[in-house]
Amino acid sequence: MNLQQCVLTVSLLVPLMTGLGSPTIIKVHNGGYWGGWDDVRFCPLGSYAYGFSLKVEGKQGGGDDTALNGIQLHCRDKDRHIASVTSEMRWGDWTDYQLCPGDARLKSFQLRVERPQGNGDDTAANNIRFRCTDGTVLEGHGLDWGDWGSWSGECPRGICSMMARLERPVGDGDDTALNDVQMFCCAT
Repeated sequence: MNLQQCVLTVSLLVPLMTGLGSPTIIKVHNGGYWGGWDDVRFCPLGSYAYGFSLKVEGKQGGGDDTALNGIQLHCRDKDRHIASVTSEMRWGDWTDYQLCPGDARLKSFQLRVERPQGNGDDTAANNIRFRCTDGTVLEGHGLDWGDWGSWSGECPRGICSMMARLERPVGDGDDTALNDVQMFCCAT
């Protein structure tokens, strides 16, 4: 078992040992496959994700495009204390926050992913949409390459953490950065 697998195992066992129940993982089936899974990023205990922002590298013309490079979940608790959790690579800039209205929470997501390009320039994940518990859909300010896949399952109490598949920089090769993401449902 490698270090990433140990971290994931511990992160999934902690809720069980603390009586919070087994976390539910929601995912999509069109994510890219390059890179490895990063650590699970948790909203602070008692908080939930109510918004997000993206780290996006704009179109490079003749250069190596990476498109979606990071996701930041914006979390808050019942007292409105705010925190953020981030999974990211180095390219691009952060977009404006997108927030669910009122007390709504993020509950499901959808990825826009470009299929492998063979000898062309691969980008993998390009954009994300989230659905809020009140039904509002928030679309990220990512790029338009690729296709939207189907929606993930839903977290009835909201999303509380995430884990991203990231490809580390490959030097003179074809970088893809963020490829896929999984979300973890709030237990309470």
